[in-house]
Amino acid sequence: MTREAAIAAATGLLDKGSLLALLARRVACPTASQDPDAGPHLWRYLEEEMAPDLARIGFTCTIHPNPTGKGGPFLIGRRIEDEKLPTLLTYGHGDTVLGLDAEWHEGLSPWVLTQRGERLYGRGIVDNKGQHCCNLAALEAVLKIRGRLGFNVIILLETSEEVGSPGIDEFCRAHRDELKADVLIASDGPRLVPDVPALVLGTRGALSLDLRVKYREGGHHSGNWGGLLANPGVRLAHAIAAIIDRDGHVLARDILPERIPNSVRAALAHCEVDGGADGPEINHWWGERGLTAAEKVFGWNTFEILAFTCGHPAAPVNAVPPEAVARCQIRYTVDRKPSTFIPALRRHLAAAGFEDVTVEPVKAGAEWAATRMDPDGPWPRMVAASIQRSTGKAPMIVPNAGGSLPNDTFAVTLGLPTLYIPHSYSGCSQHAPNEHALLPIMREGLEIAAGLFWDLGEQEWPKGA
Repeated sequence: MTREAAIAAATGLLDKGSLLALLARRVACPTASQDPDAGPHLWRYLEEEMAPDLARIGFTCTIHPNPTGKGGPFLIGRRIEDEKLPTLLTYGHGDTVLGLDAEWHEGLSPWVLTQRGERLYGRGIVDNKGQHCCNLAALEAVLKIRGRLGFNVIILLETSEEVGSPGIDEFCRAHRDELKADVLIASDGPRLVPDVPALVLGTRGALSLDLRVKYREGGHHSGNWGGLLANPGVRLAHAIAAIIDRDGHVLARDILPERIPNSVRAALAHCEVDGGADGPEINHWWGERGLTAAEKVFGWNTFEILAFTCGHPAAPVNAVPPEAVARCQIRYTVDRKPSTFIPALRRHLAAAGFEDVTVEPVKAGAEWAATRMDPDGPWPRMVAASIQRSTGKAPMIVPNAGGSLPNDTFAVTLGLPTLYIPHSYSGCSQHAPNEHALLPIMREGLEIAAGLFWDLGEQEWPKGA
């Protein structure tokens, strides 16, 4: 009855094939929440896959419809060993993005788990079925070896994360008592570097907005009116250039943090950004001057142009267009309140002489707010020590991920310390064709999770974040 035995039991589930068989069955369930016809598959994933498996290891499960009616169902699983023991909340999502079946490599299907060398291909294998299933497998391994956990566990599974988690905050508010816990530890997203574990303590937020220039109701012949009518595309291009320069340096400084906190900068000094062999090459000349790559994406705010429309791009006509629109996005940390961004951009554009450019927020699915924990806090230190004990590697401690999750529901609404341990890497083709997991990372993820669950049952938990 040892920690090493629990880790061996967890990795044995992968090495002997039983975990792969389970994952193959779950990948085969086409839970693409972006598909309006996916509802029955979302319910089936929770009712036929997850609830029976959780019940087998002592969880009592309930499945609930989405309170907003705009998303898939939720599952709450509770395994209470003793009401006096501390309680872990963990989280995962059973939905995926669309399969994009025709775009996968020859011989691959998004809904068939396929191993090629050290890669496991299938939709959801990293986002997020493979990650939460690995954690549950490790939990079961600890139970098998020790006969108990030494703490209580609650799991929350949702099925609408890929469409912005509609209803998750309302659901957690309504079920606050059933979800009461001391900490959230889960797995989602990628590591920064494939062969180095990561510990992520929060997320950046995302705010979408439209910049628009509209001068008239219709287009007018460019030969007869060109040079007489203001072109909204030209005008909007210059307005955008007043917000962000040609090298990605943001000129509208009131949408940026004033500084990076010292503890965050110290943690990021040990973090690298490397997507592996299949990841894009970083343009180091782009973005905020004087920051490292890790500081740019994890410690700073960015302004992005997601789309720019003027006229009829698919079939241009010889006319001065009436309007131009750019869909933009600000990814932000906790250091600036997002409620200040739209007013700040309006002031900035007006001061630059662009009163004709309107700035309007857009409801674009996910509206998750930024969250972040102190990297020097007791929970990060304890979990990092456990990861290093299991792997022999010091994890990269990331104060907040560059992307977004509904972590504000856990950190703010439920008031929990939140820690994520990714079991994937940034070159995994998440959201794209050929999504895949790396078997060495999955195996190490099982080691990390089993070691951590063992440790949580052996020591006193921190009282604060």
